[in-house]
Amino acid sequence: MTTLSILVPVLKRPQNVRPLIESVWEGTTGTSFEIVFITSTNDDPEVMAVMEAVGDYGPVIQLFQVPGPRPGDYARKINHAYCNTDGEWLFLGADDIRFRPGWFQNAVKVYHQTGKRVIGTQDLGNGRVTAGTHSTHTLVHRSYVEECGTVDERNKILHEGYPHEFVDDEFIETAKLRDEFVMSWDSVVEHLHPLWGKAPTDELYAGHVRRMMQGRRLYQRRRRLWKQR
Repeated sequence: MTTLSILVPVLKRPQNVRPLIESVWEGTTGTSFEIVFITSTNDDPEVMAVMEAVGDYGPVIQLFQVPGPRPGDYARKINHAYCNTDGEWLFLGADDIRFRPGWFQNAVKVYHQTGKRVIGTQDLGNGRVTAGTHSTHTLVHRSYVEECGTVDERNKILHEGYPHEFVDDEFIETAKLRDEFVMSWDSVVEHLHPLWGKAPTDELYAGHVRRMMQGRRLYQRRRRLWKQR
């Protein structure tokens, strides 16, 4: 059984594949891990970039393909990878992040101190994350998903109805409801996002305003599922 499965949904950013792998390689030591890329079947440049990386890095790189892209693409890819990997720990990643040395050990240390199975990491950008009240990229123990799932579905990590934004809000708020969320202040996984001036924008980033509107409406409808409990 692999200790850590780093789940990375990807779409139309083949140039990010190598930098991400190098970041994982440099920042993740002292444990067995795999990097799981989940691509869309019609995203040929992305698939090719991952396949080339497999040739260089070997079995530590996994590649899954799902139909799409479709609405809820990120969540569907995360859930697909969860069902097809066996890592004790699952990291809900992306291709625009940088792993700082010690991030995994520091997060697991908090788990052993508290017993909580949803561990927030510091992204050095989002105000709620730096305040310790939220997490955009999170380490999750597999047993949490097996026992709890989403607020209304077993054996899923994320609700698949969100276009993208707000899926992490539901996930973290549900974990808080269950008293399972804790922040690891010393686990740094930097988010290289245009909002923080750390990456150029592209068509995916530029679509966030429309997605935010759609995601917020769904989030507001679904909040009753965890606010009533």
